[in-house]
Amino acid sequence: MPDSSFSTLRQFGESEDVNRKSSGNTDNDGYRNFVTTGNQESTGSATARSLAILSAVSDSVESVSAVELASRLGLSKATVHRLMQLLESLGYLQREPGSKRFILGSRANQMALSTMMNSPHRAVRHAILRSLVDEVQETCNITILAGDEVAYIDRVESHWPLRTHFQPGSRIPLHCGASGKLFLSMMPALKRRRLLTAAPLRKYTDNTVVDPAEIEKELKHIRASKVGVDNEEFLQGLIGVAVPVFDRRGRICATVSIHVPTGRHNVTQAMGFAATLNRATGAIAKTLDW
Repeated sequence: MPDSSFSTLRQFGESEDVNRKSSGNTDNDGYRNFVTTGNQESTGSATARSLAILSAVSDSVESVSAVELASRLGLSKATVHRLMQLLESLGYLQREPGSKRFILGSRANQMALSTMMNSPHRAVRHAILRSLVDEVQETCNITILAGDEVAYIDRVESHWPLRTHFQPGSRIPLHCGASGKLFLSMMPALKRRRLLTAAPLRKYTDNTVVDPAEIEKELKHIRASKVGVDNEEFLQGLIGVAVPVFDRRGRICATVSIHVPTGRHNVTQAMGFAATLNRATGAIAKTLDW
């Protein structure tokens, strides 16, 4: 059965094309950079314009407004505003809390996560992770930022009987995990503050820090070292260490992390794995389709 969101988008596109023709309004060609086909019907469709908007929002480090996107894509403000409202109603965009600006919605984040998990390169990526686990003899993971959480896109367990079980697709909070704190440390300050103060932070263990000001102090050190550490802050008895994976533009797009039980390693010993994790990031970056 067809996805109702595409039916809605098609119906919207038909009415939008009628409005454009009757008003004599023609959009500029900036957004055609996004569309690689030369077919006039395709490049002029509401679907193509909506995908251009989603691509632009996903490529923005900060939230964006309809006015900013109209200028960037060379589309009329009215067209962009109507399409963004439609994408919001379908869950692909959402308003930033306390603002009229837009960020990716839950449906777009889930689609991005599913794309990464089902990538044609997943077998190569998993093999790299397996090789890393064979070397360090502890469980390793690859995570991405998914809205206000960290999502696992791949994981290889160690052979030890004492281990934790997270499946690809599992999500954990940003403020108390090694990967989450690494993502927070490298995002713009305004976006980070909004995420840390949007709602009271949950305390998962005695070590969980829930004061945004105290978290900011730690993030400063993480940003300098490029190593995230979770000292039993999400799960009692488990230490996490994470290093960043960068895309072609030098932006963090994922992390490689390790989980070790406190019965086998202390924090200092766990942080000693960072150099080995870093050696794997270049190969993993090539499998992420960014």
